[in-house]
Amino acid sequence: MPRSALIVVDLQQGFDDPVLGPRDNPDCDRNVAALVAAAQRAGDAIVLVRHDSVEPESPLHPDRPGNAFKAQLDGVEADLLVRKQVHSAFHGDVDLHAWLQQHDVETLTICGIQTNMCCETTARLAGNLGYRVRFAIDATHTFDEPSPFGAPPVTAAELSRATAATLDGNFAEVVRTASLL
Repeated sequence: MPRSALIVVDLQQGFDDPVLGPRDNPDCDRNVAALVAAAQRAGDAIVLVRHDSVEPESPLHPDRPGNAFKAQLDGVEADLLVRKQVHSAFHGDVDLHAWLQQHDVETLTICGIQTNMCCETTARLAGNLGYRVRFAIDATHTFDEPSPFGAPPVTAAELSRATAATLDGNFAEVVRTASLL
């Protein structure tokens, strides 16, 4: 029987570091927790993705406390843990695509951190691989980013809006948490 999977990308303590600057969506962690609880009730697969930075000073380096998952994932028994050092969960220490195929997963719901980086990259690859992808935009967040060529920074809200516009109808269906619950 085909299954669904919730992919929780990089919900790690290191992303609470104020040095990362302004972020959007203060409800992200609460919405991720609601999606995890719903996936558990439905019997959907839960895949936790963790970014293990190779940069020793990164808050996401495996030797740093920021590498740990946030409290919203305490006690969650994942069906799979993917450790990665790049943006996409499909390029981690486990062959995510092979695992999903082996478990007859056809539908993915993607949430976590950062909207326009690891979450978007994972959604794009999932869409290219033929999965039905639901991108829970309000269960993601990102940070302001500098612009090249001296242009003003792009705000986190603008980046999230651009991600939603890029993904929706092309790589994924962009949805809100409430519609998934």
